Amino acid sequence: MEGQDALDRADMADLASGDDSALNKLMERHAEKLFHYLLRLLQNQTEASDTAQEAFVKVYQSRSKFKQQSKFSTWLYAIATNLARDRIRWRARHPQVSLHSKEEEEHGGLENTLSENRPTPSEAIQMQEQAQLVQKAVGDLPEGLRVPLMLFEYEQKSHAQIAEILHCSAKAVELRLYRARQRLREALAPILEAT
Repeated sequence: MEGQDALDRADMADLASGDDSALNKLMERHAEKLFHYLLRLLQNQTEASDTAQEAFVKVYQSRSKFKQQSKFSTWLYAIATNLARDRIRWRARHPQVSLHSKEEEEHGGLENTLSENRPTPSEAIQMQEQAQLVQKAVGDLPEGLRVPLMLFEYEQKSHAQIAEILHCSAKAVELRLYRARQRLREALAPILEAT
């Protein structure tokens, strides 16, 4: 990871000095992982893609503000998290009706139809129900608990990195993670007891 941090810092220095192609290198290294983080956070593929692109636009616009001693990925995730929060707030104020077909929602996307090692129909239904319950439980967490949980569990960010992204202390991150896990255990107690 230290090698990647050095490459990121060098690319940010190049970007700040006018080499726009350095942004492409940063995007090649970070775009996919950032997209998946935003997809889990926003639970909408289009919004995740748009927010990831918007985050890189902000990186470009703020290239002169990047501190070379900072870790680029932490800075990028802070930008993306703030943009995602804005989208979540906007959605809360502007509810929308889904235009996806009922069949697509029930059977999932293309990735569910291509699997060769398919479970039995009853196993598939049970797994789908459990996944929906877990997704709903995570989605129902307050933003202050959901975001640190996703950064820690899915993005493998350290408590210190999360603290920097969320502008709080590492101890606050630890407490938020504890509370998030506690709430998930309570919400998912029926599943945990059944297995």
